[in-house]
Amino acid sequence: MKYYNLKDKEEVVDFKTATIKGQGKEKGLFFPEYIPQFDTDFIENLDQYSDEEIAFRCMKDFVGDEIPSEILKEIVSETINFEIPLKKINENIYSLELFHGSTLAFKDVGARFMSRCISYFLKDENKKVTVLVATSGDTGGAVANGFYKTENIDVVILYPKNRVSEVQEKQLTALGENIFALEVGGSFDDCQNLVKQAFADDEINSTLFLTSANSINVARWLPQQIYYLLALKQWQKLEKENPVICVPSGNFGNICAGILAHFRGLPAEHFIAACNENDVVPQYLKTQKLEPKETIATLSNAMDVGNPSNFVRILELFENEFQNLQHTISGYSINNEETLHIIREVYEKDNYLLEPHGAVAYAALEKYLTENPDKKGFILETAHPVKFPDAVEKATNIKIELPESLQDLMKKDKKSIEIAPDFEELKRFLLNKN
Repeated sequence: MKYYNLKDKEEVVDFKTATIKGQGKEKGLFFPEYIPQFDTDFIENLDQYSDEEIAFRCMKDFVGDEIPSEILKEIVSETINFEIPLKKINENIYSLELFHGSTLAFKDVGARFMSRCISYFLKDENKKVTVLVATSGDTGGAVANGFYKTENIDVVILYPKNRVSEVQEKQLTALGENIFALEVGGSFDDCQNLVKQAFADDEINSTLFLTSANSINVARWLPQQIYYLLALKQWQKLEKENPVICVPSGNFGNICAGILAHFRGLPAEHFIAACNENDVVPQYLKTQKLEPKETIATLSNAMDVGNPSNFVRILELFENEFQNLQHTISGYSINNEETLHIIREVYEKDNYLLEPHGAVAYAALEKYLTENPDKKGFILETAHPVKFPDAVEKATNIKIELPESLQDLMKKDKKSIEIAPDFEELKRFLLNKN
């Protein structure tokens, strides 16, 4: 499999290069040259395959021969070595729980896969690698966990000051060792822009071996297809019709992976991009005008993105045909008040505890099902409620117990460096951190 740069289609690279470089010339994202198809028999009989075999089949075509099959099997097995259950909330709505991994968030899947691919590719390199990542909350923790104490790899995480939860911040800042946390006085979009500037800077790239860990990296983006297949495997035992799939969406890597799986043959009735008040894509679906906006801080902070990087990949999948895209995807914007209302209502009616991102997805799916009452679907519940205790406890008046896996972490000291959203500050840090 080869990958081309969406901003310069003459730049074509293999999976290894796309993974290590992160992005191409002019900050362009890499995209697969073709969309490999799932075998129909495979999709119709997922229950006959182990989760590990499903994951391997999902990723094999994208990796090609660049990682031996036995190594790739080990990588995907470690990627999904935790429960990913599809749980029924009520008669029409299910929840795919993606928060049972080591950092209690869906990013564990992509971060584990990517970290192991990079470690494999660089095992014979006699130089230090710097993984540079912007996070709106969960990406940083998952990447830090994936690379923690990995020899010859430093991780530099940029996160927006006062815009992540306490648990998220501890996962970013308390590890130390080879993990460096930069607390940026701005929004996630500011963090993301700084990262993109670093990758475009000649001096940094001539001095450091730099790679990315955001969902702009194909090795972070592509493995997210796996849990859509694992959801379908469970769905097929419970329901006859194809599901409506509702994804809480910020930078749009997650829903893009689901739509990619759909293009490969994964059956889905419809996709819903569930957004908070950062509604660039829902507005685009109404107006055909894609207009980035200033980021608004919300309760569902991981989705506080005013310029979603991965939406360009969705446009590429649909060959920029708006009518086809609009037929496949709907977009809804859910505000903070609605988010709290849904957390409270679902807990009281169905005894199911949503966190803010899952609540945004639930509210969006509920709106769609009201308009399409013969359909059923599932949401992606992307994080554990404990990561957002203020909102959950405000809505439900219950105290969320800290999972045992977090208790030691929360006792550790925060280690971060504050910087302004100024590229020169980031550049000085990167060039002088060693």
